Amino acid sequence: MSLTLDALKAHCLSKQGAFEDFPFGEDPVYKVEGKMFALLVEATPARIVLKCDPRLVPVLRETYPAVTAPAYFDKNHWNQVVVDGSISDPEVLEMIDQSYALVVKGLTKAARARLTAAG
Repeated sequence: MSLTLDALKAHCLSKQGAFEDFPFGEDPVYKVEGKMFALLVEATPARIVLKCDPRLVPVLRETYPAVTAPAYFDKNHWNQVVVDGSISDPEVLEMIDQSYALVVKGLTKAARARLTAAG
């Protein structure tokens, strides 16, 4: 069984300082300190675009047919994941966690301090 849209949204919003935004229309974007870490495409099946360590990008694409290069994103740093059950739920959630961690790591020291203080 694959994750529901509500479960994906809840997991994204469970991250420290995360919020939902709609800069591209109807599909929700999840941000921390104004920086995107996930774009949820509300289709059937759902797709989620996530930041990824550039060293893992080709490995994930070769390992999982459900992981592809997303349109309109830097293909060396972002993956699109089709949430169709072909990748286990814990692995998809871990990909979200890694995307969030990469974005937080790239924040300024002041922004990271705000996140820590808020938590």
